[in-house]
Amino acid sequence: MYSFTCDYTEGAHPEILRALTETNMQQEPGYGEDSFCASAKKRIREATGCPDADIFFLVGGTQTNSTVIDGLLEGCQGVLAVQTGHIAVHEAGAIEFCGHKVLTLPQHQGKMDAGELKAWLDSFYADGTYPHMVQPGMVYISFPTEYGTIYSRAELEGIGDVCKQYGLPLFIDGARLGYGLASPAADVTLQDIAGLCDVFYIGGTKVGALCGEAVVFPKGNAPKHFFTHIKMHGALLAKGRLLGIQFDTLFTNGLYMEISAHAIRMAMKLKTIFAEKGIPFYIDSPTNQQFPILTSSQMAELEGKIAFEIWERLPDGRAVTRFATSWATKEESIKTLQQLIG
Repeated sequence: MYSFTCDYTEGAHPEILRALTETNMQQEPGYGEDSFCASAKKRIREATGCPDADIFFLVGGTQTNSTVIDGLLEGCQGVLAVQTGHIAVHEAGAIEFCGHKVLTLPQHQGKMDAGELKAWLDSFYADGTYPHMVQPGMVYISFPTEYGTIYSRAELEGIGDVCKQYGLPLFIDGARLGYGLASPAADVTLQDIAGLCDVFYIGGTKVGALCGEAVVFPKGNAPKHFFTHIKMHGALLAKGRLLGIQFDTLFTNGLYMEISAHAIRMAMKLKTIFAEKGIPFYIDSPTNQQFPILTSSQMAELEGKIAFEIWERLPDGRAVTRFATSWATKEESIKTLQQLIG
């Protein structure tokens, strides 16, 4: 049985495994002070066009989101996100566990609207009792969103302008960043992302690495004691070299974008198969996550042969499903799906 349930079912790209093996017996300092982390940071600074960027390697997405948000917020502050945002739905209350409320806004195909963000902030500060409330301290969005959609440059600029008006840092969750940037629908580059926010991260776990995320503060604007925050949140590896080697490999010879583009090509093939079968989509996603609406009989045809996620049950018995491709998706798996789906 082949799984399309998520984009981290496989281990790591062969080049990463090779690099880990070849450097295995080399002695290095711990906690990210090794030569591999230094090289990876240099490559990421070059790729983002941010020579002064502060870069940190953390073990996973949830730890990264909670560490960045907790590190940037004061105790009385919360973070603004859409209702479907990852931190609001699928992180088990990790942000609230750190003492910060997730303040939610409406979502539009997974995205935040700049006008609604401004209206929320205007209304908040127009209320004379706002000092008694959780204070908005930052804005969180993801690229791509939970629905595989991506923000245009204009949309990012609009949100960024509102953030600047209210003095709020903009944080972009990039767990699937490569897949967003590699989409034909994207009109932004990695350098653009770096220039349009205050902090973002480059996802490794979902994009070819065994584990790990690279947090980038583009302007050298990391909060005070951020390294200590990483350790407090259990996101710091003693053998930091594990993360350094992986990101050094991913950012050598364009590998990160190369494997991201492969995932998008596979997703578009998958999308075409569903469309040719007359199967509707819940949302038009231009990235590696596709959301076809399947009947119970169509799902039964795939049972035990193709794994996928049920995203939402519909009243008529159909279901919104999620099929995710990745850097490791094989074309033969797409052809198998094509033969099975009715």
